[in-house]
Amino acid sequence: MTGFGVDRMARRMLEQARDLQVPTFVAAEVPIGRVELFRRAVGEPDQWQIDVLDSEKRKLLLLCSRQSGKSTVSATLAVHEAASRPGSLVLMLAPALRQSAELFRKCLAILRTPDAGLPSIVKESALRAELENGSRLVALPGSEKTTRGYSAARLVILDEAARIPDELIAAVRPMLATTNGRIVALSTPAGKRGWFFLEHSSGQGWEKTCVTAEDCPRISTEFLEDERRSLGEWVFEQEYQCEFYDPETSVFSSALIERALSGDVAPLWVVAA
Repeated sequence: MTGFGVDRMARRMLEQARDLQVPTFVAAEVPIGRVELFRRAVGEPDQWQIDVLDSEKRKLLLLCSRQSGKSTVSATLAVHEAASRPGSLVLMLAPALRQSAELFRKCLAILRTPDAGLPSIVKESALRAELENGSRLVALPGSEKTTRGYSAARLVILDEAARIPDELIAAVRPMLATTNGRIVALSTPAGKRGWFFLEHSSGQGWEKTCVTAEDCPRISTEFLEDERRSLGEWVFEQEYQCEFYDPETSVFSSALIERALSGDVAPLWVVAA
């Protein structure tokens, strides 16, 4: 092709590019904050929920009792993020699809809060919503294979995080690399094992919140006493008191293993570098 032909083709490509209608999203601040959105959509938050909603930390770890309101506060974070940052991707993951779908349904209910200044839903399915500002909220099952196709997430919420396998966390974390996005992990304990237990016990960079059943005014003392009698001490302490226990299948307890380890014993041999 001659130089003249190349120039003519380049001009044609430029003209075609100018004709393309590429959607642009104009950033618009949501007129209410996270706490006020919670108040309008749900009701008066507990103090720990206010603290979580007000936090600007990038990594939040919520170790919470059953029925303490951890999913509702996480759904509020998801909706506010999608509404206040046009074009954002918010992902919700859980060990089972029905769990992430339930969190997604809470997001839909909050999105329909009247007079909150939130963007309208323009596309909706059982697991996905797209807003008029271009943001998307997507619910996914806890499978490493189903999450790798997503990237550049602004917020990732991990529900029942203690039961999410380690390989899924390894697949999720890179999604936040280019956006410096937030990650919110919420769960009751599921034994002294897995990434959630390790991050709670010794992880760095997390803002950690622990909420027992006694911290929740909606759970009565009478109910908790009945649960303790019915469930037994081990299950009750885990479900309502946020206690980590060794898995029932463990042959040796973690405390026994830790007592067997010592940094004072010299190695039998040294491997050359």
